[in-house]
Amino acid sequence: MYWFKKEQFHKYQEMNKGVLAIFDTEQEIVEAAKKTTEKNYEGYDTILPYPIHIMDEVMKTPRSGLPWVTFFMGIFGCIMGFGFQYLTHAHDWALNIGGKSLNAWFAYIPITFEMTIFCAGMYTFATFCYLAGIPKLGRKIHHPDLTSHKFGLWIPSNAKGYKEDEVVSFVKGLGAKEVQVVTEN
Repeated sequence: MYWFKKEQFHKYQEMNKGVLAIFDTEQEIVEAAKKTTEKNYEGYDTILPYPIHIMDEVMKTPRSGLPWVTFFMGIFGCIMGFGFQYLTHAHDWALNIGGKSLNAWFAYIPITFEMTIFCAGMYTFATFCYLAGIPKLGRKIHHPDLTSHKFGLWIPSNAKGYKEDEVVSFVKGLGAKEVQVVTEN
């Protein structure tokens, strides 16, 4: 089990200034990420067309905090679903139908379950959209092949030890097929 930390809820940073290196294969981007971690560049990112599950370990990124949002909002939905039905049946509109007790909790289970799933899903999605910064319609695409078959390594200008010429030579030494210096979005 893990306990949540503030860094698990980091907000996505836009790619405004930095160096973007383009790689052709999965193995190249994994090796480049390993060497970038060893070089102690902080805040770098990889842009991948599909998930590479070892990448989180290589980049040493903290586990996502979204499961905590799902858990707590599920509990919130469960309490809301059960509480609404209980208060309605037992207090606000107390009708004795067929001799049932006013708190027939087993009849509340379907709505309680649905409210749990609904709240957990909707609040998780909303939190994800907030943290990812979407929707944002004016984003500039730095390289059109990054969404289909190429892999990118992004080193922002605010990374520790960032010097543009050193970073460009570093990523070229990693075997990058293309290197772009991004000055503004």
